[in-house]
Amino acid sequence: QVQLVESGGGLVQSGGSLKLSCAASGSILSRNTLDWYRQVPGKQREWVARITFGGTTRYADSVKGRFTISRDNVKNTLYLQMDSLKPEDTAVYYCNTFPPLSGAWGQGTQVTVSS
Repeated sequence: QVQLVESGGGLVQSGGSLKLSCAASGSILSRNTLDWYRQVPGKQREWVARITFGGTTRYADSVKGRFTISRDNVKNTLYLQMDSLKPEDTAVYYCNTFPPLSGAWGQGTQVTVSS
C-alpha cells in the first residue's frame, strides 16, 4: 500500500518561508497529478495547490502568488515552497494524488506561523 510522507514543516514568523516535501514508496508521485492540502483542527481539509504530470499548476486563491508547487519526477518527490507566510496559513499540510488515494494519507507536517 502506498504511504505518503510529508516533511519540512515548522514554526516560522509571519512573512517567513518554508519548503515542504512529500515522498512516497514506488513511483506513484512521478506518474500522477498531485495535490497539497491543509487542515486546521475542527475544520475540513482544504485544497491548496495542484500540479499535473506535465507541470501545469493551480492554486487556491488564499495562497496564489505566495506558494509554489513543484515536482521532481526523477526523485519521485513533491514540493511546496511557501513564502510570505501568514498566521492563517497555520495548519497540518498533506499531499496526495488527484484524485486522492484514500488509504495513502500520511501524518502530514505541521506548519505554525506566529504573528
